[in-house]
Amino acid sequence: MNVARVNSLLIKLLFLALITGVSACHSKKKATAETSHTTHTTHHVSDDWLTLDIKLDRHDNKRLYREIKSWLGTPYKYAGHSRNGTDCSGFVMEVYQAVYHLSLQRNSQKIFEKNCDEIDKDKLHEGDLVFFNTGNKNRRINHVGIYLKEGKFAHASSSRGVTVSDIREKYYVKHFVVAGRVRRD
Repeated sequence: MNVARVNSLLIKLLFLALITGVSACHSKKKATAETSHTTHTTHHVSDDWLTLDIKLDRHDNKRLYREIKSWLGTPYKYAGHSRNGTDCSGFVMEVYQAVYHLSLQRNSQKIFEKNCDEIDKDKLHEGDLVFFNTGNKNRRINHVGIYLKEGKFAHASSSRGVTVSDIREKYYVKHFVVAGRVRRD
């Protein structure tokens, strides 16, 4: 194969990977869907954590922050829920089990419907969940993250893996659907 043909093939593969990584965590999970939409090749602590400027105080749930920090950099994998690869609801489900010993539903829409009480966005506390619609024209939930504090939330992004974002970013403001507090009964 000549160099031009190899370069052309590489460009096509990169374009395909970019297109594949743009979609967010979907609310419907298929048991056969084990394809990886990985953008990271190794598990490492994301640089996002180092620049967060979140100061923890004695009232913060340090166990929650340690658990989330241990997931940062985990690659995105549709229908995954391990440190080898996870999607948004798999990440939330695993963190809630580890930190709060609570079992949540397996997809973002059902987590809100079955496990949460709706709360006002301005009443968010650490550990609450934030729900988004990242592409559908209806208001159906297809993405979930765990609120931390100071506008930050942790989630599994299809383009960046497990990361921390700011709920006040234009993208998340536009796609926000609802906030929920998990029932602890």
